[in-house]
Amino acid sequence: MTEPDPDLERWRLILGAPAERHTGAPAGDAAARDAALDWLYGRDPDLERRGVRRGGVRPEDRQGGSGPSVVTTVDWLDDVHRLFPKETIERLERDAVERYEIHEVVTDPAVLERVEPDPALLRAVLRTKHLMNPEVLALARRLVEQVVRELMRQMATEVRQAFHGTRSRRPSRAPRARDFDFHGTIRANLAHYRPEEKRILIERPRFLSRTRRHLDQWQLILLVDQSGSMVGSVIHSAVTAACLWGLPGLKTHLVAFDTAVVDLTSDVTDPVELLLKVQLGGGTDIARAVEYGAGLIENPRRAIVAVVTDFYEGGDEHHLVRTVREMVGQGTQVLGLAALDEDANPSYDRGLARRLAAVGAHVGAMTPGRLAEFVAERIGG
Repeated sequence: MTEPDPDLERWRLILGAPAERHTGAPAGDAAARDAALDWLYGRDPDLERRGVRRGGVRPEDRQGGSGPSVVTTVDWLDDVHRLFPKETIERLERDAVERYEIHEVVTDPAVLERVEPDPALLRAVLRTKHLMNPEVLALARRLVEQVVRELMRQMATEVRQAFHGTRSRRPSRAPRARDFDFHGTIRANLAHYRPEEKRILIERPRFLSRTRRHLDQWQLILLVDQSGSMVGSVIHSAVTAACLWGLPGLKTHLVAFDTAVVDLTSDVTDPVELLLKVQLGGGTDIARAVEYGAGLIENPRRAIVAVVTDFYEGGDEHHLVRTVREMVGQGTQVLGLAALDEDANPSYDRGLARRLAAVGAHVGAMTPGRLAEFVAERIGG
């Protein structure tokens, strides 16, 4: 018996049933993988518009009749975990939740016990937790804890690096690349310049020491838009605040807002509990949140107010711009962040963002690590 060509099988899985006249029909595990892919991607409305039916059967055609039993989400997950590598499993689960809104992935206890914890499923839990009964919510909480624990581990490393002291001008005998003194090294080795080769031979590299001097108390006030589109930034804001909490010289606040403002600072040390309290969705009143944040400022010249939002204002834009102008005028550092997550891919109202930048706000997108660096630079500067 001739072994199937793995390359042809792969192309058949990519191209679907119409390619079978060239690739041959899938068999064995390849057929099972095709069925699993069809269960998910066969429901794409674009296929029906183009008259394409993966496997020749649309999902709605499989729901009735006296044939084999209907494939449930649990069955599908069992097949996916058996047939695909881990990175593919994560992609399929993410598409099931985010692209096709198969909520059973995060609301069915049997399904929750099978899924791989990852940020996509954490986002799905936060969007659908209002649909969960206490039993399901307890299972979902364990998933949230696992993902948050991993995010905390990754982010804590970035925060420690950002706050690892500031460089002084004193020389150091510890040869660390990040403390390399370029100008000092050039001056110390000018005697070894070779004009014919136009280069300097470095015999004595110089390095700077780091010092942890006394730090004046600073405030970081994180104002986080909890509308549905900002769920990734909400997660990373909570974890960032937890990592920054208790650092010397820094007092951290975390405030969530939609049309109302909720101060979550008391829950910062438990980001899991904090995230489960967040209510995603609703309108957006950035002006009200910024006014609340301005009221928390103790020393304007020792304060950073970071507004994490897509800048689609449902409140008073003029009041928002005026409040930001006043804060900047009194010496407060104002950040307008269109994204705060590992990707930092912003989608935002550029018109309002430009107006805020024009009155002195720093506007853009940051990863949590870059925000920590920004704060560390201001505190240590």
